[in-house]
Amino acid sequence: MDQEAGREIVGVIPAAGVGSRIGPLPCSKEIYPIGFDPCREGRPKAVSHYLLEKMHAAGIQKAYIVLRAGKWDIPAYLMSGRIPGMHLAYLILDASGSVPFTIDQAYPFIQENIVALGFPDIYFESADVYVKIIERLKNTSCDVVLGLFPSDRPDKADMIDIDPQGKIKNIIIKPKETDLLFTWGVAVWNPVFTKFMHRKVMEWKTSCEQRKELFVGDVIRAAIDEGLKVDAVNVSDQPYRDIGTPDDLFRAAKRLMDQAEHPDKWLTTPGRRVQTQSKQK
Repeated sequence: MDQEAGREIVGVIPAAGVGSRIGPLPCSKEIYPIGFDPCREGRPKAVSHYLLEKMHAAGIQKAYIVLRAGKWDIPAYLMSGRIPGMHLAYLILDASGSVPFTIDQAYPFIQENIVALGFPDIYFESADVYVKIIERLKNTSCDVVLGLFPSDRPDKADMIDIDPQGKIKNIIIKPKETDLLFTWGVAVWNPVFTKFMHRKVMEWKTSCEQRKELFVGDVIRAAIDEGLKVDAVNVSDQPYRDIGTPDDLFRAAKRLMDQAEHPDKWLTTPGRRVQTQSKQK
């Protein structure tokens, strides 16, 4: 625990996807504008900006964004990170079979750090998600801590089976039917898990199973099976929105537009935004 407290926390943001579920778009989905930024005279705000703000709010100063070749509009927009107030670096890979492969591209740079994982095409409102999961990681002997969100699309998510103490018992990936209620949307982990994921990616590249997609949930489940400690923290009472899908993009944009048009009907509280009673009538 003391050793982890002294390690630098770095963000890792996989942005190598092709955006096939939502395309064609005029730009990479990670910088598609949803909502407006009151701190920048109401200018349009890219979806990845929300994620970077939440990392910055937790004291994370540095992040690696892993790109697929050709997605040059992302660094052209985010540049060195001046807008969110962070230091950003970009790593390029030719192609990625899955998110763990994309994350592993950063391995030489992050193997001794605490890693905060975030997806730049996911929108959520809770401002303190990274604060909560970093606190759990630093104050326990966990190797991985997941931030949980309620899920209204379990067939599209990693559903989490969790005990009352927050210990994860199992991860069910995209079940057709389930009674489980929560999925994860953010995570932090220590170097033990970074090295574990690197080993699993290397094994997968030479495995006969490589024809199947490897999910981060697969790696976490394998880590649990090998004795790594994985916990979870509820970080939001609202589902996140994956703007890589048309319906979630619409929902997120509509909510943000309503907040911009009717700011007096929304109350801001730590970690969330809540509609006032006048709006609920």
